[in-house]
Amino acid sequence: MYRAVSSRLTLPKGNGRTLGASRGLFRWLTGESSNPLPPLDTPLRGVSLPPSLPDFVEPSNTKITTLPNGLKIASETSPNPAASIGLYLDCGSLYETPLSSGASLLLEKMSFKSTANRSHFRVVREVEAIGGNVGASASREQMGYTFDALKTYVPQMIELLIDCVRNPAFLDWEVNEELRKVKAELGELSNNPQGLLLEAVHSAGYSGALANPLLASETALNRLNSSLLEEFVAENYTASRMVLAASGVEHEELLSVAEPLLSDLPSVPRPEEPKSNYVGGDFRRQGESGVARVAIAFEVPGGWKKEKEAIALTILQMLMGGGGSFSAGGPGKGMHSRLFLRVLNEHQQIHSFSAFNSLFNNTGLFGIYASTMIASEDIGRQVLTYGERKPLEQFLNAVDGITLNDITKISQKIISSPLTMASYGDVFNVPCYESVSRKFHAK
Repeated sequence: MYRAVSSRLTLPKGNGRTLGASRGLFRWLTGESSNPLPPLDTPLRGVSLPPSLPDFVEPSNTKITTLPNGLKIASETSPNPAASIGLYLDCGSLYETPLSSGASLLLEKMSFKSTANRSHFRVVREVEAIGGNVGASASREQMGYTFDALKTYVPQMIELLIDCVRNPAFLDWEVNEELRKVKAELGELSNNPQGLLLEAVHSAGYSGALANPLLASETALNRLNSSLLEEFVAENYTASRMVLAASGVEHEELLSVAEPLLSDLPSVPRPEEPKSNYVGGDFRRQGESGVARVAIAFEVPGGWKKEKEAIALTILQMLMGGGGSFSAGGPGKGMHSRLFLRVLNEHQQIHSFSAFNSLFNNTGLFGIYASTMIASEDIGRQVLTYGERKPLEQFLNAVDGITLNDITKISQKIISSPLTMASYGDVFNVPCYESVSRKFHAK
């Protein structure tokens, strides 16, 4: 049962304005029609609107300053509220010796740990206090340390980033802790077939520096310690091999904060890149039965340093289903695909080649400029590789100029080099190296 209760809502007493407001309320509750509100485009009294955004914003030019010690500082502005800053180095497993094997990957793991000026706890708290995000990456040819946050905190970002790269403390207990993690990663490599095969094609395909493993053996890892890391950093983290790159930052502000922190780095001539020879080869490792994973690779003469060939290779990579982003500063990323490589010739048709060019323009290159994080990395790696950042229009024109004949030539050029083959799993039924190689080199 329920009890009827009389309403306690009484009509307000007062002037007609209050009564009118109450009537308006009741009309809204009962659905009765009321006076319509003014249109949304009616100007509000006493309110001045900000100017509307322009239909087109001219892309910012990348400004580059070279310090007297050879270090380059590069940046571009951005309308985004976020800023991304990175220190990129011409350093990696390519420069490791048998004694320092595994140092690059361990340095990646040791990034943003304790420094001579900060504890690891303080580093974490300072990054969290400004809502930032830090990261590091190591490859065979380059290393990068990045810091992303709002533009308001650019001075703090620069100072902390440089401190973590220049002044690592390499405390024994922190080094040992990260070494344990790297060894655990090494033990779980069988659960990462793609990573295992990528390592294998380098070790099998090259003799010399590029054959150096990024993930070193446990024996090599056991030799690493704080002293070896300090020596590796002192030898390789020099001004001429370093680029400070930023997106979303005024160049003058970046210079004013960073130059005093970097100008005292030693001015050492850039060393000659260690020699590597591509020889091709075969790697096989028995694993779980019932499935086998196979990777094949060929040499790309000149790597990514020849612009037209780099564009053609990127298009070929995407046509084959590999690769999701394009960066002209591509060293270390490699050109590989999970699909079988076929040579393209005049008789094979790509029905949507022109449409693919358009797709590549819109989703590949333009994606670089949609994010300050990606743009900052692209600036750093391009300046490190080419000494400059090539403008977007130059890449767009290069893409438009690529023809089917260009794709055919680069494909034939690639497969004319010796085959590198790596397989993992149930390798018993994987064809022998010679039989696969003959399919590519048959006249």
